Parts: sequence; structure tokens; C-alpha cells
Amino acid sequence: MQNTETNRIENKELLNEDFEQEVIAFLNYKEGGIIYIGIRKDGQVAGVEDVDLTQLQIKDRIKNNIQPSTLGLFDVVVETIDDKDVIKVVISSGTEKPYYLRKKGRTPEGCYVRVGSSKERMTERMIDDMYARRIKNTLKEIESPRQNLTFNQLKIYYEELNLNLNDNFLQNLDLLTSEGKYNYNAFLLADENTVSIKLVKYLGTNKLELLENLEFGNRCLITATHRILDRLKVENTIYAKIEYFGRKEQEMIDSKALKEAVINAIVHNDYSYGNSPIIELYSDRVEITSAGGLPQELSQEEFLEGVTAPRNKELIRVFKDVDLIENIGSGVLRILDAYDKSCFKFMDHFLRVSFKYKENPFEYDYENKVSINDKINDKINDKINDKEKQILATLINNPYYTIPEISMVTKISSATVSRYLKQLQSKHILERVGSNKTGYWKILI
Repeated sequence: MQNTETNRIENKELLNEDFEQEVIAFLNYKEGGIIYIGIRKDGQVAGVEDVDLTQLQIKDRIKNNIQPSTLGLFDVVVETIDDKDVIKVVISSGTEKPYYLRKKGRTPEGCYVRVGSSKERMTERMIDDMYARRIKNTLKEIESPRQNLTFNQLKIYYEELNLNLNDNFLQNLDLLTSEGKYNYNAFLLADENTVSIKLVKYLGTNKLELLENLEFGNRCLITATHRILDRLKVENTIYAKIEYFGRKEQEMIDSKALKEAVINAIVHNDYSYGNSPIIELYSDRVEITSAGGLPQELSQEEFLEGVTAPRNKELIRVFKDVDLIENIGSGVLRILDAYDKSCFKFMDHFLRVSFKYKENPFEYDYENKVSINDKINDKINDKINDKEKQILATLINNPYYTIPEISMVTKISSATVSRYLKQLQSKHILERVGSNKTGYWKILI
């Protein structure tokens, strides 16, 4: 039946007194879950009258009535089902189990867990076992290697979204250890740190020939993330074709999936052992690798189903605040909208996502000398030869290609490519903008 309750879905017609108990049950459950407000137990949609007020009440009750901190572990969104507004509360499996009602403490009266399609109180034995297994190396309790930190960049990101950080932002964002010192989350989000994310580019399909070795970091992790995403936009070729009814385009890599993979790698990476994510660009694929393997006790199947168990919940909260994450738990599913499950590679201590480049659907058959008039203006056809046309078509797809990359794509030797590029410049068809390392080719037609 539609809207039926399951082990991961709980329906509530109203926001009632046992709401926190249901949230706790999902926090303590290895798969997390979803609570719908505005749907009856039988699956019938009742709707929510005052959506804005109910959302505020939900956030306030989860934040203030449940311990340990639920920061970054839940998301509250409005959905329309059968033309009625309902509220969807997405809850991740927590990293500091067992969670409990603040007023009841870590006792059987305060601890719940999901069993089947309902919540159950936990026994003292269950509470003790769960507490013994809880993760000890959370970034919240790892002291920052530096204590003279500043957060000007972080404040700017919040101010741009009219989310001014008040004097208590260190406590509100969980940037302090239980002893009141800056923790590793604070170190990652500070203006200066020693954490660097590598972006490496190779000439071929293996690591034998290195083209570039860049590092993004030593600064606020949000700034580093933006710079990586900006660079990947440049690397992501957009194939294009001009037709009578307009311009057709196709990306070499699905940009939404690429963004999700990069952000997931950054916020779920295990920084506790000094490892950082790495992004590797080959001639046929891009690979994004993060340290730590699967979060917590998740199986591969659960991970691919979109079950969430965040490793660094404080980072996720901040990334969501600054609009780098839309909805908690949606990243893997967005990737699987564009690529199949084989793009994920699971290792004991690492998780890798690999995206094969899509072929150019508008590529011309140069061996048979098929016309490229859709890409190159008719008026210069008599001024350039076939190899020059081939080079121009390649640069239309990606004006940032280097000479070795043009050579690899066109199968023309680097020396010949260099000679033809000079000829195209002398004919005022092509212009080099910027330096040889960071500039691009501008086509003057």
C-alpha cells in the first residue's frame, strides 16, 4: 500500500507527545528512518495545517529534548502528497548511540530503538552494549592541533545567506571539545589549517604520466570545496552542437553526480588519521576517493539504498547551512540517478567513486572527412586544412586543453599540434588567453 509504515517509515497524523521517542528509535537504529507528519497510520493523507509552525516545533523539540547532540543528523522538509502538505523528517543513524530523552537520561525509560515498524524501549543490557560500541574518535572530541584559530571565512559564508553567527556559534556548531577547547571540526573550518585535498591529473588511463598535481586546502574546508568544484567545472567538457532549433549539449560527466560525489567524499572522510580525499582525473574517467570506508556498521546494500549514517555530522550540518548540501541522505541516490552501482568501489579503509567519461555524441568522422560546419563557420573552410579543423573542433569542446591533451584526443603528434596552433593564431582564427599553464584557447569565429 502507498504510504505504508515499514522498519524505516513512521506515520503520524499529528505532532504528538511521543514524537521524540520515535526520533530516538531511528537515531539508535542502524538504518535511521523517516517520520511523516500529516499521514495517518492507515496511510491516508491528512495534511498539516500550519506547516511553518510545525516545522519550527519539530526542530526545537529534536534539538532541546534529545541527547547527545543531534546536530547534522536530521532534516525537515515539506512534501505535497495527494495535494496536501505533509512534513517529512529524515533521521540518520547516530554516531553517539545510545540517544535518549534528556529528562529521562540514559535509562530504559529514555532510550528507544526501532524494531520492525514500531519503537521499543531498550533494556539496560542493550543500552550498555550500544554505549560500548559507540565511536570514540569523533572529530568533536579530537582536539585541534592549533588553538589560535579564526573563522572569518566561515562567518562570511553564513552572512551571505543572512545566517549571522552569534557569540555562541562555537557551541551551536559543536566546534568545542567537552573540555572547551577547539576540536578538529573547528580546525577544518578555520581560516588556516594544514588539511589539503589533492586534485591530480594524468595524461592516460593510468598513473604513468602526470600532467598536474594540485592541492586545495590549508584554509576553511568550505572554501577548499568551492575551489575544487570550480576547477572540476572547467575540466568537465560540455559537448555541443548547433542545430536549426537551437544548441544541443551533453556533459562529459554528469555535473550533479560529480558535485555530490565530491561533497560526500569531503564531509564523510575519516580525518582522524590524517587522511584527506583525493580526486584523480584520467583520460577516460574521474575517481574520487575518501578515507574511512563505509560509515559505521552500514552494509553495501544499505549504503546503496540511501541509508544514512554520517561519520562527521557537525560538518554535514555546516555544509547544509551554507547550501552545499540540499537534503541529508540524498547524495548517493542522486549519483545513482546518473550512474549504476558499479561506479562505487568499497574497500576496507577507503571508498571510491569512479565516473567514466561519456563519449561525444556529436563527434564527426574525421577519417571520412565529414563536414564540421555546425562547429566551424563556413567562411573559413577554405583557409584551414582538415587537421586544423580537427584541432578547432577539439578546442570547442574544451578550450582549456593543453597541447599533450589535444594530441591525445586528435591522435596528432604534439609537435604537429603545436605547429598548427601557431598557424591558426597567425590566421587570426585562434588566440591564446592567459599563461601556458592556466590559460585557454579563444576561437575568433
